[in-house]
Amino acid sequence: MKVCVLVLGLSLVLTVCVARSPYQAVLQHSRIRGRQQGPNVCAMQQLKGTNKKYFTNCKQWYHRKVCGKPTMITYECCPGYEKIPGEKGCPAALPLVNIYNTLGVVGASTTQMYSERAQLKEEIEGPGSFTFFAPSNEAWAALPTEILDALVSNVNIELLNALHYHMVSRRLTSEELRHGSSFASMYQDFHVHIHHYSNGIVTVNCARLIKPDQHATNGIVHVVDRVITAVSNNVHMLIDVDDDLETLRVSPSAGLTTMLETDGQYTIFAPTNDAFEKIPQETLNRILGDPVALRDLLNYHILNHMQCAESIVSGTPMETLQGTVLEVGCDGDQMTLNGKAIVTKKDQLGTNGVIHYINELLIPDSAKVLLELAEDSSVATATKLFVEAGLSSHLTGSEALTMLTPLDDAFKGSDTTMTPDLRKLMTNHILKEQLSSKSLYHGQELETLGGLKLRVFVYRNNLCIENACIAAHDKMGRYASMFTVDKVLTPLLVGAVQTSGMTELLNQQGALTFFAPTNDAFNALPRAELNQLMRECRATKSDEDCGPVKARCLWSDASVFMERRLSVYGATPRCLWSDGSVFMERRLGVYGATPRCLWSDGSVFMERRLLLWAFRRPSVRIRMIRPLRKSSSPFRSTGRDFHCTELFLQCFHEVTSSA
Repeated sequence: MKVCVLVLGLSLVLTVCVARSPYQAVLQHSRIRGRQQGPNVCAMQQLKGTNKKYFTNCKQWYHRKVCGKPTMITYECCPGYEKIPGEKGCPAALPLVNIYNTLGVVGASTTQMYSERAQLKEEIEGPGSFTFFAPSNEAWAALPTEILDALVSNVNIELLNALHYHMVSRRLTSEELRHGSSFASMYQDFHVHIHHYSNGIVTVNCARLIKPDQHATNGIVHVVDRVITAVSNNVHMLIDVDDDLETLRVSPSAGLTTMLETDGQYTIFAPTNDAFEKIPQETLNRILGDPVALRDLLNYHILNHMQCAESIVSGTPMETLQGTVLEVGCDGDQMTLNGKAIVTKKDQLGTNGVIHYINELLIPDSAKVLLELAEDSSVATATKLFVEAGLSSHLTGSEALTMLTPLDDAFKGSDTTMTPDLRKLMTNHILKEQLSSKSLYHGQELETLGGLKLRVFVYRNNLCIENACIAAHDKMGRYASMFTVDKVLTPLLVGAVQTSGMTELLNQQGALTFFAPTNDAFNALPRAELNQLMRECRATKSDEDCGPVKARCLWSDASVFMERRLSVYGATPRCLWSDGSVFMERRLGVYGATPRCLWSDGSVFMERRLLLWAFRRPSVRIRMIRPLRKSSSPFRSTGRDFHCTELFLQCFHEVTSSA
């Protein structure tokens, strides 16, 4: 069994290596899958409930689906072969006859009949070398009655011209039908347009070749799944004459007009008038009045290659001219965009591309404001809270911002009733500049609209801002960005950590256990005590208004000094600038003044990083800072002079900031 699997695997690898074209690759794969049924048998995948069949590739074979619908495996003779009664498989080659007779044996008998009625029989029976893209019997049956009646009522002109447009006056095998090529037909040299896709599907004017390479003595027959019509106008002209596309046509898009008139291979998902009417007028006016947003909007509807509907068998991401990706897929017979069945008319072919009509306007993120970005995501709770917090002007304006938007699950079990604290919390979820997550780095500080500084943490598998990690790709809007995060920020804890001087400790390597108070825990404190705890001490305030100085230092025995009160160990630290001003920055060395820190008992203490340095100074006036509680403070600002001649080290410290 293992040997058989290995041989089959090697056969599939060799198939890919020796295949001359994508179509040849899927044909050979189908041959291998049908080998057990006999020689020259191909395994086909047929959509259940329809007559649509596809040569199979590895992905489709194992998924057993085409366009999201289940398929069943059928077996039939590979192109060019036929069965012999009583023998296994398809051992006999089809007899090599002229094109007219070949039509009768490959499932194109209706084309054969119309060829005779249009007096084309003699031409395709006689000498010459032709390629005939012959519509199948089902293709003729699917043609609208009025069109078919117009053809057969004037067989000598209309029907003959239609059949000649299906012919090229040279033999073209599937290998020669290269992607993007075109060939002059036998009807006034109007070209037929070929596309040979990587999944093995080949189309002519967006009609799929369902039985390619049926050889004849005077040419070759490719059976196609629809009747094709002559193409003479470019895609811009098609848009220009269709009343359903009037709004698209009159939009101020001169650059787009010029592009669509040039040679190329474009796919246009053209919004109908109804699609524009579904957009709120305020939003539509904003986009139409903004050249940058309008350009991105229109380019988001265009692919820089031609994608026929019949070439799509599963969802595939495709890059637009705007630079971002659309997922072009299918659901049964319906073509889909980003998973939505919004295509109302398919495969309107022009000389330089194809148009698919859609009934919904596609607005890229780059044309949206923050509120529109949030409304299209799974962050409904946060969006509602931003609006209730009175932040709509920021969400709909032209400020350069970044919004940290928690997922709906982050609010489960929380009271989302709007309060002053919750309003402040939501304000601290908006940063003061437009950012991309790719530009963030470890230790970076980001300022919120509420004035809070948030830190960035880069981990192996996560990128976090404080306690909230980014949970989805960035959404880059017209002016602002949105980061979807997995948690609600806890700014009270963040502020407390920064105020208490624990930032560096929590950033350093080592194993710590942190019993982190929630916002509710902080809010449970009496307001006066919370305010005093979080109060900012400024040089301009009196001693009565100042909070404690926090020293984050090591004792000389390398034990960590982390206590909130400054007189726990009996030795009170003195940490001030040598010019007597109060130190307000989180890190030292900013203002050029030198901190003087020594214990009241004269002992030496060590800075956290143990970078020892010493100096001697003459008499320095030191302003004493009282501890947290007035009743326990033996020190006041007395103005006494102290002589600091002992050896001591640099001290990292902080002054508490206000709530």
